Amino acid sequence: MENFDKGVTFFKEGKFKQALEQINTCINQDDANLEFYFFRARVNSRLGEYNSSLEDFDFLISREPYNPTYISDRAVILHLLERNDEAMTEFDRAINLEPANPYRYSSRAYFKDRIGDLMGSIEDYEKAIELDPEDAVSFNNKGLVEEKLGYIQKSKSSFDKADDLIGYEKHPNQDENHKPQISKKDFNFNNQYQETDPESHLNLSGYLGVISKLVSDKSTRKEFWEFLRSKFGSNKKT
Repeated sequence: MENFDKGVTFFKEGKFKQALEQINTCINQDDANLEFYFFRARVNSRLGEYNSSLEDFDFLISREPYNPTYISDRAVILHLLERNDEAMTEFDRAINLEPANPYRYSSRAYFKDRIGDLMGSIEDYEKAIELDPEDAVSFNNKGLVEEKLGYIQKSKSSFDKADDLIGYEKHPNQDENHKPQISKKDFNFNNQYQETDPESHLNLSGYLGVISKLVSDKSTRKEFWEFLRSKFGSNKKT
């Protein structure tokens, strides 16, 4: 496991080529360990090697065909390869396997936003919120979609609800309507996600990784929210 631990460390540091070298060594030593393939799939996605990542997800699903995490993450890669019809099918499959998991809906909602299905995105965010009424990030992202549609009052209500849930107090000089554009960036949060070119398609996989952590560990939400606000919430009206 020494090579695997080194690979994880490199990944956290954004040294993806070095991480790939370590995980390849692990797979050469133990080619039956599915955790190694899962990690390599994510490393390759960060390197932009989407076809290689997809090969690993195909292998994983051949071994565990009903694993919703593999299926959902494979959907992300299909989207990055611009195979959106297939991606939608996989997001749908993940939801069918875990219909009570709010993360499955928020993942598909974010995907639908990216492909222009704004009403479908809102519906999925609302379902995620129904399943987890304390999901501040889904409220925030629903507000972003509502804003795109021109639903200004609805979007303001969603942003305010997100702030209330997270216990965020707006700075007196901050634009009242300004909110973190969390769907536009990849993050370096808790040393897990390396920031990349903001226009890069890698932001989707990074975003979903952060949201996954928030769903599983609600104690991180306020820290995450303050991080976002400090990073994106400094603009003022001109």
